[in-house]
Amino acid sequence: MSQSLIYVTTSNRDEALTLARSLVTARLVACANVLDSATSLYWWEGKVQEEPEAVIICKTRAALVDSVVARVTELHSYACPCIVVLPIIAGNPAFLQWIEAETAPLAR
Repeated sequence: MSQSLIYVTTSNRDEALTLARSLVTARLVACANVLDSATSLYWWEGKVQEEPEAVIICKTRAALVDSVVARVTELHSYACPCIVVLPIIAGNPAFLQWIEAETAPLAR
């Protein structure tokens, strides 16, 4: 078993919910947490930007990461969306098994 967390920023809560719902419905992720009211500061087009954003944290199998990244990129409103993948190296075994079960090919 190998799972990953995928961190994504979006322009607002509605976009985050739309993306999260698409990923969960397609069983590309077992769970997506939407965190509203983040403030992001970043360099873009030669100057520092400060914008409100929403964050999605997804839990999935490592084997599905490329599909998740492709789906988010396809649906995202940004030209260069933040999509960062982190490996899950340990956790509650029952929860990690749940991620596997909810994203397994037979679950589709």
